[in-house]
Order: sequence, then C-alpha cells, then structure tokens
Amino acid sequence: MEPHHEHPIHIIIDKKNYSAPNPVMTGADLRALAQPPIGPQRDLFLVVPGGDDEKIASDRSVTLKPGMHFYSAPATINPGA
Repeated sequence: MEPHHEHPIHIIIDKKNYSAPNPVMTGADLRALAQPPIGPQRDLFLVVPGGDDEKIASDRSVTLKPGMHFYSAPATINPGA
C-alpha cells in the first residue's frame, strides 16, 4: 500500500513553485508537473546544495521533500553555436 500524504509537497521547478501530489514521483511525473511541461529536448536536474547537481532520468523515482529545487537545461549543448 502506498503511503498516504495529507498535504502536497511544495517543490520548485525552473524557479516556479509547484505542489507535488505524491511524496514519490518519477522524472517523467516531475516533467509533466511543470508548466509548460519539460520536453525531451531538455534534461531535468535536482539541485544538491554543497554537491554536484543530479540529473533525473524520466524513469528515476525521487522521494520528495519540501523545498526541493529542480531545473531544466538543454539536453545537448552546442559550444560556439
């Protein structure tokens, strides 16, 4: 049985506040939660204070905590373009 969460968890994606409906969401769920949704041409990252930010694959599950920050960035970077 999945844990019941009384209140949505407030997270930030690309500097916008969102209420996550579930305490565990996949990268695909988080991409769909963002408005506009984050497309496949961008990667999703979790901000890790004091460490390296983590790339969140679409099939990766993330246990959410209030105040978590995520951001998207171009999936392919073309230096000098």
